Amino acid sequence: MGGESTIRTAPRAGASKGPAGGRTGQVLSGLAVALGLALFLGGFVWGAIVYRPYTVPTSSMAPTIDAGARVLAHRIGSGDIHRGDVVVFTDKTWVSNAPVVKRVVAVGGDTVACCTDGKLTVNGKQIDEPYLADDGLAELQDFPSVKVPEGRLFLLGDERSGSLDSTAHLTDAARGTVARSAVSARVEAVVWPMNGMLEQATGFEKLGPLSAQGPLRTMGLMIVAGAVLVLGGGAYGPVAKRLGGRSRGGAEPARAG
Repeated sequence: MGGESTIRTAPRAGASKGPAGGRTGQVLSGLAVALGLALFLGGFVWGAIVYRPYTVPTSSMAPTIDAGARVLAHRIGSGDIHRGDVVVFTDKTWVSNAPVVKRVVAVGGDTVACCTDGKLTVNGKQIDEPYLADDGLAELQDFPSVKVPEGRLFLLGDERSGSLDSTAHLTDAARGTVARSAVSARVEAVVWPMNGMLEQATGFEKLGPLSAQGPLRTMGLMIVAGAVLVLGGGAYGPVAKRLGGRSRGGAEPARAG
């Protein structure tokens, strides 16, 4: 009646009570960042414990692993080695204590020879090896039958014509075989160039079980999920503040005279 009065509108349900979308949103944002950091760092720490990086200096494992490639190898015990595995080992009779990367084609008790119809044979069975080059290099390394002693391994490079592998040491007392205890890790992925995970050597399935893949994929998912949570949680506050500012800027108080 006597003067001008202003009608104040009540705040809408769920409207922002703070600069970053409300207390609940800030709490959830903080939890997302904390969980993301735990996953991200946990993936890297787990990887550092379980895996080791190596550089393969030669082309003896081509085309599976090219010269100069950087690989990740899963630390394993001597009982975790199976036919078809690409392993890292050291044997001073091969290369004075330098790590060597080759493929296990036969284990203790096996009889291995090459070649029958151009294929490697283990215990009389021809082995399909799709990881070899397409130009028939396996046929260039014929060698006589070798009975692998218990506790030892017979190893070949995937580039059969130029690999200094077990076939180059057949005149040694161990007939080119390497002790299981000499193996320190199993190669699972080529990370540079980014060729990804090695495929399982399914041609050896007829002789026994293959090695199960390690936790590398799981660790990769942890790292990616952690990064997404950290980025999403960190972006929530600025985004909510911006959206809240637009909402408040568009509201006009109602007045009555």
